[in-house]
Amino acid sequence: MKAFFKELFQYNHHYNQALITVLAENPERASEKSIKLLSHILNSHRIWNTRIEPGLPTYQRWEAHQIQDAREIDEKNFGQSMHILDTMELSQPMPYVMGDGRACSNSLHEILFQVINHSTYHRGQIATEFRQSGLEPLLTDYIVYKMNNA
Repeated sequence: MKAFFKELFQYNHHYNQALITVLAENPERASEKSIKLLSHILNSHRIWNTRIEPGLPTYQRWEAHQIQDAREIDEKNFGQSMHILDTMELSQPMPYVMGDGRACSNSLHEILFQVINHSTYHRGQIATEFRQSGLEPLLTDYIVYKMNNA
């Protein structure tokens, strides 16, 4: 199961980096909303990673980043997720506190799946933004990633 999660995080990282490249290469057509959604993906990933393993500075959920900073944020998120997968058990309960102060607990694998699912959801919104801005949306389906990276 850990190998599968590592693969999911590699997929997530691959398409985050691809989106960052498109946004950086097309500043005149990159919508503010696309950049805000990408920032939110990165921020949420960092927030969950930091709930699991404190260390890196965290961001506000909707804090916008300069596109030139996004690549490094994503690299650090990916590295921390790989470290978490290398050092922790997937079934391990992870207590945390939500932004509204509620105490919660989920297993590590549930939290890691949340990171992937949340990122995929917002990449779909970015695809819509790309279409509306005249950019070709990236095909970010997991199965496409697997076909191209087998």
